[in-house]
Amino acid sequence: MPRILLVEDEEHLAAGIRFNLELDGYEEETIADGLSAVERLAPAPDVPVRDGDPSVDLVVLDVMLPGLDGFQIVERMRASGNYTPVLMLTAKGLPEDVVQGLEAGADDYLPKPFDLPVLLARVRGLIRRRDWARAPAEGAALTRVGGAEVDFTNLELQKGSETVRLTLLEAMLLKLLVERRGQVVTKAEILEKVWNLNPDTETRAVDNFVMRLRRHLEEDAGHPRLLQTVRGVGYRLVEE
Repeated sequence: MPRILLVEDEEHLAAGIRFNLELDGYEEETIADGLSAVERLAPAPDVPVRDGDPSVDLVVLDVMLPGLDGFQIVERMRASGNYTPVLMLTAKGLPEDVVQGLEAGADDYLPKPFDLPVLLARVRGLIRRRDWARAPAEGAALTRVGGAEVDFTNLELQKGSETVRLTLLEAMLLKLLVERRGQVVTKAEILEKVWNLNPDTETRAVDNFVMRLRRHLEEDAGHPRLLQTVRGVGYRLVEE
């Protein structure tokens, strides 16, 4: 049974979300302020990192919170090594706000006001996307990409002696490129399949995530050989 951690300070809204999550079969826990959320989700440097909390499968995180806002919380989560999927809730629904949330490290973004069935659909969708990202690619436990080996099950990339933890979105983007190896994957397709955004959304988020993958994969990220740009169209992962 998936466990959801809800970080929401509006008690009336939290009660409605909590009731519907439990009705949908999830175990749920609520935290009502940003500082308590950081203590739970982003431990201090001298506290051992536990890849998030093993009892939590998904965090539903409001942006406007007392103490710290949702952007700061998710940034601290990722910096501490916590890659638990995050669905952000916010009253700011402009495309640039969505992009800010995703670039901060969130995995999905739902503007307020929303209907609770929509929230539940996004929760189910994000858990499915996590499960897809963690399924073995190309029928093998480890996937070779150039000089690196990728373990999608554990969202890890090994290159030489270096082990890199991938966020869910990084893993999903890389897996999409691996499954379409040798083919051009358009930005519109990436936005739709990885970010769950309208394919017409204007954003540099895809380019930024590609650059992050290049830093993990390429010998020289400034002159990529594996993850190539197809100008005006998208990206292609090629054999070394």
